[in-house]
Amino acid sequence: MMAFGGGALLAALTIDLVGEALERDHYFQLAIGCLIGGFLFVILNKLINSQGGFLRKVGTTVSYLTRSKSKNYKRLFKRLSRSPLFNALPPQQIQHLVPLIEQQDFQAGQALMRQGKEGAYLYIIDAGQVKVIDDKSNNQIATLGADDVVGEIALLSGSAHTASVVADGEVSTWALKKADFDKIVQAIPAFTHAIMGLTEHRLKELGAEKALSEEQAGKWYDEAKYRVDDAIAPPTAGEIDEAATSFSAAPLAIWLGIFLDGIPESLVIGSSMLHASVSLSLIAGLFLANFPEAFSSSLGMKEQGYSFKRILTMWTSLMIFTGIGAWLGSIFFVGVALTTFSFVEGLAAGAMLTVIAETMLPEAFHRGGGVTGISTLLGFLAAIFFTTL
Repeated sequence: MMAFGGGALLAALTIDLVGEALERDHYFQLAIGCLIGGFLFVILNKLINSQGGFLRKVGTTVSYLTRSKSKNYKRLFKRLSRSPLFNALPPQQIQHLVPLIEQQDFQAGQALMRQGKEGAYLYIIDAGQVKVIDDKSNNQIATLGADDVVGEIALLSGSAHTASVVADGEVSTWALKKADFDKIVQAIPAFTHAIMGLTEHRLKELGAEKALSEEQAGKWYDEAKYRVDDAIAPPTAGEIDEAATSFSAAPLAIWLGIFLDGIPESLVIGSSMLHASVSLSLIAGLFLANFPEAFSSSLGMKEQGYSFKRILTMWTSLMIFTGIGAWLGSIFFVGVALTTFSFVEGLAAGAMLTVIAETMLPEAFHRGGGVTGISTLLGFLAAIFFTTL
């Protein structure tokens, strides 16, 4: 349904916005309007998404959280590129590492590992500092910080930890489980050699080895970062719920996001009525696009715990405001020159095309997979059919 609506909207903006402007020989006004409309939507959409507006659709939620994951992993690999241990991991193998690493945070005084206990994790420190302490003498052996690796000796040797590692304030880490660590060691000989070398160095003095040149680190990162996105799994229901609860302004942002999607449509309906009756293909395209969008957004809100009354109130208010938008469009554009009108059509077409590309078709493919292409084509043909009536 979402793909069908996307195809219908593509047909509507092609025939009723782009087509009409081209018939008037106003290509440049149309093109400038399209570019401005597209950029405006992207900027406002990012602003709203940063406050939780991405939760308005499944597609926008998945895209936003996946991009956030990608940024975090690339930031991690920027750090790993300076570590002799992970720099020895071939960049083409990096996608095997991505799903295995998880984020773990520790509060001040919390132990990452205890002396005498078997190793369960290897930790890469992302932010903060940890103290390495000999429990027997109660002496602090070392202080480690961002980019340092701890726990690798116990994992590689299978022996107990030779010291305790305690968070010195709030500490953020990336953690690799022993079972996953063992898989990498067995599968990639270069990683094994690197970790043995680092272990030998660490046994001599507990400190981070940072002997790599910036050129070596940069070259490894450049090759590795392009392989991150392919390995990132879609966000789980738990991750989506966690994201929803972390944005206090999410309900308002969701409302603004849906309203943003509808602004260009309502304005173009109102302005179109000044020159001729609104075409059936435009009405059909907008309806066929908004109908599944409304379903999708309502489903997302319901999954996030919104009550039926709240959802109905939000959609009723949107209906009223988009109606007002159409009315304003019919007032503001009275007596406007046709060149300006072509620019406005371009503005709406650019924004609507960006909506289709950024929110509708990604959502359709996420939910429907292979049916997306044919559904989009059918929606396109359905909207065009209305022009024959």
